[in-house]
Amino acid sequence: MPKNPYLSIVIPLYNEKENIAPLLKELTSFISAFDKKTEVVIIDDGSTDGSYESLKENRPAWLRLVRLGRNTGQTAAMMAGFNLSRGEYVAALDADLQNDAKDIPRLFQEMKRHGYDVVSGWRKKRRDSFLSRRLPSIIANGIISRVMDCRLHDYGCTLKLYRRATLKDLRLYGEMHRFIPALLKWNGASVGELAVNHRSRQRGHSKYGLWRTLRVVLDLINLKFLQSYSTSPIQIFGGIGMVTLLLAGLSGIAMIAMKLLQGTDMTGNPLTLLAVLLTVIGIQFITLGLLAEITVRTYHESQAKDIYNIKEIVE
Repeated sequence: MPKNPYLSIVIPLYNEKENIAPLLKELTSFISAFDKKTEVVIIDDGSTDGSYESLKENRPAWLRLVRLGRNTGQTAAMMAGFNLSRGEYVAALDADLQNDAKDIPRLFQEMKRHGYDVVSGWRKKRRDSFLSRRLPSIIANGIISRVMDCRLHDYGCTLKLYRRATLKDLRLYGEMHRFIPALLKWNGASVGELAVNHRSRQRGHSKYGLWRTLRVVLDLINLKFLQSYSTSPIQIFGGIGMVTLLLAGLSGIAMIAMKLLQGTDMTGNPLTLLAVLLTVIGIQFITLGLLAEITVRTYHESQAKDIYNIKEIVE
């Protein structure tokens, strides 16, 4: 096992027992052909089908096997793999064999040709159902690219290549593993994209579905807020508060005008209640912004706790 490998391949895995033998065979073939020192880090995310036991029993010398204490999701497994890998470059792969490890050298070529810090795979000819997988992915990729200002065709492709230095300060939560290129670009990394081979799933079952779309949207809203207002939340909360107070003022002016010009009773005018309600809401938003400004001073420091719990490492 090389102490300082050139390349680390990080593979999150959950209930993929049927794919383990062909996965190890494919990785063995890749490592034999690749002319640089390579380690593989597989993170078993609390599998319940015997995947971990099978990996442990058939573990090659180049494989570092990490078992998480429970199923915490692909984001946490990916974060654990990044933190425990030791290569100068880090490649991420899915365990379901839909990604092709033979594309990794092509990612290296693209990275060195253009000087990228990150090269993201693009499943241009995707072998999945159109309605349940491809169409939602097309819509999501368009929204993410526009909101995060990082134009990629395929955020959901796990196959990516990173320079180690770009992952140093990366922190992931929720379903944020799919936003890694945008997060790294936010931190100053250059991001490229390359069309890669995509294969249909031959064994096992997909762990993804339409129900995850809502979680992704919520994480996207969270990321956009952090990207734009994490250091100055008063700008958004205070802005909403000021607009609300402006509407309260306009309601008050309209109420007074109706009293002066038409003799309308102010106490029975619904604009009176509206003006009072908007004033209270506006003050609350501004106060919320001030509290957020105080809280944000310790926000980043509070992220030191890991989101995963390692149960065992075999190497």
